[in-house]
Amino acid sequence: MSVFTTVAIDEITPFLHRYSLGQLVELKGISAGVTNTNYFVTTTHGKYVLTLFETLRADELPFYVNLMVHLAQHGIAVAAPIANLQHQYIDELNGKPTLIVPCLPGSVAESPTTEQCAQVGEMLAQMHLAAASYTAQMPNPRGPHWWAATAPTLYPLMKPQDAELLAAEVALQAQHQHDTLPTGVIHADLFRDNALMNGEHVGGFIDFYYACTDVLLYDLAITLNDWCVLEDGEIDDERALAMLTAYQSVRPLNPAEIQAWPTLLRAAALRFWVSRLLDFYQPAAGEMTFAKDPSHFQRVILRHAQRCNFWV
Repeated sequence: MSVFTTVAIDEITPFLHRYSLGQLVELKGISAGVTNTNYFVTTTHGKYVLTLFETLRADELPFYVNLMVHLAQHGIAVAAPIANLQHQYIDELNGKPTLIVPCLPGSVAESPTTEQCAQVGEMLAQMHLAAASYTAQMPNPRGPHWWAATAPTLYPLMKPQDAELLAAEVALQAQHQHDTLPTGVIHADLFRDNALMNGEHVGGFIDFYYACTDVLLYDLAITLNDWCVLEDGEIDDERALAMLTAYQSVRPLNPAEIQAWPTLLRAAALRFWVSRLLDFYQPAAGEMTFAKDPSHFQRVILRHAQRCNFWV
C-alpha cells in the first residue's frame, strides 16, 4: 500500500456521496506497501480504507473482489468490500478503479508472539478450506515463469556474487515441479502488514490483490517466512512450530507436501527477493513510497539452505 495517485478533499467528497458512509471527517494517505494507492477515510459512520488500483484494470478486479466477499460469507476475517448506491463494489476515482472496505479491528504485529503466529496459521488453513468452493481461478502472475524471466534483467545491476546466487536459486527451483500438491486460492502475500491482530487473535487478513490459484503449501511458506523470521534471516523455531502445528490442526499436510516443504520455503523467499530487487532497481514514482530491503530474502534463502530442521 502506497500513495501514487493523490486524492484531494474536494475529490473524495463527491465520491463519498455515491455511498452510504456518512460525511468525511479525515483523509490520510497510507505509505506502507508498493503496489496500489491507499487512503484511510474517516467519516461520521466509521473508518474505511480506500484503494485506487494503479496497475489492475476494473475488468481484472472481480476475481479479487468476489473472493473477499466469498471468504467473508464463510466466516473468514477479511474486510468485505462495500457496494455503492448502484450496488457496485468497483467504482472509479481520478481515473483509477477503486474499492472501499471497512477498517478491521487490530493493528500490525511488528514483533509477533508465538500465539499470534499460531492464530495466523489456523486462520490461513481455514481460509484455504473456505476458498475451496470459490470457482474462479487466477494463474499466479509472480510464479516460477515470472521470476525466471525477471531475474536475468536484474543480474547486470547486482553485485556479481549476488547475481550468481540468484541465478543458482532460480536454476534450483526450475528442477522442482509441484503439480501433485494440493492447490487452490491462496493469499500469496500474507506478510505481517497484510494482517491485523486484535490482541492474540486475527482481526482480519487484508490486501488480497496478489491472490491467485497455486499450491496451498506455498502460501504457508510465504507466511511463515515473514511472521517467524528474525533480523538475520533465521527462522524462530518456536513461532514456526506454533504456526505449522496450528495450520495442520485444520488441514494436515500430506507426505508429498512434507517432502516439498524445504524447497517451497526457498521458493517463497525467492519470489520476494526478485520482486524487491525489481522495486529497488526500477522504483515506481509516487508521493509516499518506499522500497523494501532486497537482501533480507537473500539472507532467508541462505538460512534455509543451511537448515536441517523444518518443523514438520
